[in-house]
Amino acid sequence: MSDVSFLQTLENVIRQRIEASPEGSYTSRLAAEGTLRVAQKVGEEAVELAIAAAAQDRAHVIAEAADLLYHLLLLLKLRDLALVDVVAELESRHAPDRRGP
Repeated sequence: MSDVSFLQTLENVIRQRIEASPEGSYTSRLAAEGTLRVAQKVGEEAVELAIAAAAQDRAHVIAEAADLLYHLLLLLKLRDLALVDVVAELESRHAPDRRGP
């Protein structure tokens, strides 16, 4: 069974690919194009996921969600952020003092 902890592994792979810039690496090539290009890819993938969710089968939704998560992790890395920062924000939104009655 898959585990969401793989997302941390993927963050490490993304970091390594950016640092090492191996030949033929999609990650290093896209990162070199800059934050604006990666942000554009996040937008494209989000739209593709929305369309898949509305009109495609389960496999297409999963594939598009995976593409979106990958590009989001790359964007976060380029902004010197990590998934843990996003999780902390989500947790703070569910703190007892922030929830309504």
